[in-house]
Amino acid sequence: MSWDIVLFNSKQKIESVTELDENQLESTDFDGILEASFDRINKDDNHREIVGTDFTIDFIVHNKSVSNTVLSLYGENGLYELIKLAKKHNWQIFDSGIGEMIDLENPEKNGFENHRKYVEQILKRK
Repeated sequence: MSWDIVLFNSKQKIESVTELDENQLESTDFDGILEASFDRINKDDNHREIVGTDFTIDFIVHNKSVSNTVLSLYGENGLYELIKLAKKHNWQIFDSGIGEMIDLENPEKNGFENHRKYVEQILKRK
C-alpha cells in the first residue's frame, strides 16, 4: 500500500490546500525533472516507478506541464529525496498521511508513521 503526496509549484506559500490560490500555480514539467533526477526508473507506458535505497516512488506521466502532481511513496526515504528536489525547484509538498503541507526545513513531521499504522491495521484484519 502506498502513501500519497502531492507536489505543487506555486508562487504562493501554501499553508493549507483549502486556501490554495489556483492563480498562483505555475506549470512545471514534473515528469521530466523526476526522470532526470533519479538513476533507476522503470517505465511502462505512462507509469513510472523510481527505485531507490529503501523506497520506490510511483507516478503517472502527464506528457505536459502541470501545476501539481500526485506521487505514491513506498518507504519514508522517498519523501526525503523528494524534499531535496522540492528545495532545489521551489516546490511545495502536501502529505496525505497527515493532511498537511510538509515543512521542508523540518520534514520529520510527516505521514509515514500514520501510513505504517494503517497498513499494520489492514494486515491484522486478514
